[in-house]
Amino acid sequence: MSELQSIMLDSLAARYWDFLRAEEPFTAVLAGEAVEGAVLFRESPADHDRRAAGARALLAELDAIAPPADLQARVTHAVMGRELRAILDFHALGAHLRPSLFPAGPDFNLVYFANTAQVSTTASAARYVERLAQIPAFLADLRSSLAAGHDKGFRYPRLVLTRAAEVVRGNLCQDPAESPFFGPFRRLGAAPAREIAVHADRARELIAGEIMPAFRAHAAYIGETLAADARDSIALRDDVQGEALYERLVRHYTTLDADARDMHALGLTEVGRLSAELRRIAAEAGFGDDLYAYRRWLQEAPQFRCESEPALLDRVRALCKRIDLELPRCFGRLPRITYGVKAIPAGFADSLPPAYAQPGPADCSAPGVFWVNAQPGKCPTYLHPSFALHEAWPGHLMHIALIQEMEHLPKFRRNGAVKYTACIEGWAMYCEVLGIEFGLYDTPHDHFGRLNMEMWRVVRLVVDTGIHALGWSREMAIAFMMANVAIPSDMVEGEIDRYIALPGQALAYQPGNLRFRDLRARAEARLGAGFDLRRYHDAVIAAGPLPLPLLDVVLDDWLKTAGAP
Repeated sequence: MSELQSIMLDSLAARYWDFLRAEEPFTAVLAGEAVEGAVLFRESPADHDRRAAGARALLAELDAIAPPADLQARVTHAVMGRELRAILDFHALGAHLRPSLFPAGPDFNLVYFANTAQVSTTASAARYVERLAQIPAFLADLRSSLAAGHDKGFRYPRLVLTRAAEVVRGNLCQDPAESPFFGPFRRLGAAPAREIAVHADRARELIAGEIMPAFRAHAAYIGETLAADARDSIALRDDVQGEALYERLVRHYTTLDADARDMHALGLTEVGRLSAELRRIAAEAGFGDDLYAYRRWLQEAPQFRCESEPALLDRVRALCKRIDLELPRCFGRLPRITYGVKAIPAGFADSLPPAYAQPGPADCSAPGVFWVNAQPGKCPTYLHPSFALHEAWPGHLMHIALIQEMEHLPKFRRNGAVKYTACIEGWAMYCEVLGIEFGLYDTPHDHFGRLNMEMWRVVRLVVDTGIHALGWSREMAIAFMMANVAIPSDMVEGEIDRYIALPGQALAYQPGNLRFRDLRARAEARLGAGFDLRRYHDAVIAAGPLPLPLLDVVLDDWLKTAGAP
């Protein structure tokens, strides 16, 4: 690659990040960068048309630059091309006119914004209130995209619209001070300074007078207007351009050149493998070959449930500290920022999983949060080690915090983890297996919990493709999951509804998990006695979020420099 081409690629990567900052301001906020104006989300049809036009122009420039010889530059070239083509492909398939509404709809993203916002200064409080004032316009823009999609013949499953409207209505509140949007001011604790109190008062007015009414209108639109013309079918293939969109989603989330039937077959194979491992654990626990009896006992035994939210948090926090003790011997680099453990607010608990991670902003202005579901039965104690390793450290929160610190990566790569679910989730699932080396799985029940969590992700491969590509009913999907995963029936139904509402997203986990395990085994085999776990982990994380095939390329290059034959 000539020096001129290198300069051109670096310049284009910087301009691509500027393009993303302008089109997706909230991405820039999470990256710790200043954003002009108060708008954080751009979701109207015109916004998406402009975004596609900009992506097309950038891609033409990228295609004019020959793929470089330098590995990191070649990876940057490939990743940028992949992302720009995804914008164009999904725009052409109308994905922007049928956005996700459940379980992580616009209300969830906005609450995520409120949970990470800081109002400790007059300027930050004023800026936060200015952004709150944009929420009604954002919801109106979103409805305009939904209406445009409806005009094109796109129809959501009735089930999805009903569930989405229920979640939105469940988070409406009469007292604005109890709203998550007032949360940044509540976190100030003692009475704020008069200058900040003025903005707190304005926030209350906005929440009561504009934001809550906007959410009521949004719930009515999706739960009544759209639902009146919804489809009873749950398969994406039954929607306009749905089959093509689903196959594109399969490739997008797995980052592999694979189709729905490939993923379905992989899932069935993995179900068989894990079933054998689970039967072995059941026998070790004293249940012989009766895996189903063991599962029933685990679900019903009261000793695996925390009696209260404080007891749950105390137990999980102690477990996280136990994990912290193991990290220095396995990682050479640890993040500058820390994290906390909190219970998922009651209004979201029904529609959300047992646990999830909320990474902190890249400027370290707020810690990450490991959210745990305190609803009885949703988070039994034998799942705690896997959840902590997956969601907190060394899983999502640590992984993303380290990526945010990687100044050797272009900004669009450093701040693009959300686009590489297979890589991010694959790493987090690999971290669950690290718990064996950490000595965290103290009993057969804890080992069962880890394997059950993996089975959960494996079953997703079968039921997601079954629903959207093979014509499975909701009842068939529920029955398959109930037969193979030990979680309560209401959670199974919630999971199946998630797969119906988010086609393809659940396919990312197990392919990523298998790839990270394979990478480790390959490095150990090639380096032998020279394998250093700390150096290996640092190298894998330093690659940043990537498609799985490119992760292979980066690791192979590292093995050469690490002295592999």
